[in-house]
Amino acid sequence: MTHLLPEPDSLSLPEQVAQMLVVRASGYLFDHQIQYPSWEPSAEVLRHWLTDLGVGGVILLGGSAGEIACRCQQLQEWSAIPLLLAADIEEGVGQRFSGATWFPPPLALAGMVQAGAAIEQVQQSAQAMGAWTAQEALAIGLNWVLAPVVDVNNNPQNPVINVRAFGETPELVSQLSTAFIQGAQPYPVLTTAKHFPGHGDTATDSHLDLPVIPHDCDRIYNTEYPPFQAAIAAHVDGVMSAHLLIPALDPDYPATLSPKILTGELRQKLGFEGLIVTDALVMGAIANQYGANEAAVLAVAAGADILMMPADPLGAISAVCEAVERGRIPLEQIEASVERIWRAKQKITRYEVEDTSYQHAWETHTPLQIDLDRLGTAEAIDATTTILKRSNVVHGQITAIPDNARTLIIVDDLVDCEFLSRKALAIDLPRKLGYQVQIVDGNTPEIPMDKVGQPTFLQLFIRGNPFRGSAQLSRQAEAWFEFLLQSDQLQALAVYGSPYALAQFQGQLSAEIPYGFSYGQMPLAQKLVLKQLLGQLG
Repeated sequence: MTHLLPEPDSLSLPEQVAQMLVVRASGYLFDHQIQYPSWEPSAEVLRHWLTDLGVGGVILLGGSAGEIACRCQQLQEWSAIPLLLAADIEEGVGQRFSGATWFPPPLALAGMVQAGAAIEQVQQSAQAMGAWTAQEALAIGLNWVLAPVVDVNNNPQNPVINVRAFGETPELVSQLSTAFIQGAQPYPVLTTAKHFPGHGDTATDSHLDLPVIPHDCDRIYNTEYPPFQAAIAAHVDGVMSAHLLIPALDPDYPATLSPKILTGELRQKLGFEGLIVTDALVMGAIANQYGANEAAVLAVAAGADILMMPADPLGAISAVCEAVERGRIPLEQIEASVERIWRAKQKITRYEVEDTSYQHAWETHTPLQIDLDRLGTAEAIDATTTILKRSNVVHGQITAIPDNARTLIIVDDLVDCEFLSRKALAIDLPRKLGYQVQIVDGNTPEIPMDKVGQPTFLQLFIRGNPFRGSAQLSRQAEAWFEFLLQSDQLQALAVYGSPYALAQFQGQLSAEIPYGFSYGQMPLAQKLVLKQLLGQLG
């Protein structure tokens, strides 16, 4: 099959609207591997959407990097028009797809600044992060990086942004997110700044409910807007909307469904000419309050070019077409959106830099240029290590391991945990040194805290995670910490993920108790913290 970009006006109205949809699909190759059946269609249904309806893009989750490469080839073969193939890879391709490089969360770069690194060095790390993310995405067939997050995390209790942000001030977020975009720009991938007009000051997870931002326009313009303005100036390809109600900008509709915000503020006030993308329309902030099809209509009417993860793709296409026919949405608006999508697809289907290993003009060459050798290279690992080392915090060392010592590991959900396998360093290294290993998660029945005299190395994997509903420390983690501290059993502490959790614990620790912290939770982060904390013992 030869992929061509036809003239947009050669498509029927339903075909044009279908190009505005990006649907969710499993990264695994077979139906029996689907893990979220309510969101991820079977192969038969997905192929129908791409081949018969002409859906314009797919967002992928799950599977290894090698599987995603095969999956991307398969999906492009199913579609007559080149697809947008996207992933939420804010922390590198390895965040979602094993085998590739997994960077620490963006807030680690702010941690480098706090640790005394020069801003120029930190910008170089952010640029390297963007470059390696783009290269590894291309290596497995992805062409749309749903990053960077340019929200200013000015609320430590934020459950949905948190460590996904580049910092807590507009200036730092602008500098680092722009560097990330610049790192990705030499490669034919799309970048996306999210979540407009700014999701940093919320205490509600929009995956679950609709947050309300009470601030006035001056606060929003001076604090939330600057990173988006910087991203636009850096030629970011897309801007993703936030599922937020901001009465100062629009008292009636959340940003994703607001003409005042998407068209009035983003398109007209800020002058953004690229793709306006909704956040996932299946998220609770939208899905719980608007019908699936009406939400799609409202988003397009508001100015969205891309409908991300509509709950009912076929219904969304029909509803938007009906809205056009009834005059709710001008046909010219659909045509303008498709024209923007075409410009984006032209960028990702023509490679114009000196490195020719990725050239694949769709007009002449069907297969994707998959190159798994580009994954997890020494250079990419070095870039990751630099960020981790320069943002880690370690105080003191464990100097001896008593015979009855244990390491107690607390994590949100062990079943869905990507970073704690049997050979994970947080488990394997202490075990080899003689620690008993005990793991507790949110599914563990309450454990009696009545053992006295057992020295415990407490390891906490805790960060703000979407769908958790809270960025606060889990009750289990707090209860265990308090119990071990008060019963004089806390030998040492390691925190992986949230600097806000570390700050809460630090004030209660005596100077004699060693502790370590890393923004990362992946095996490399565990290794670097444990090697320092265990010193000669490790």
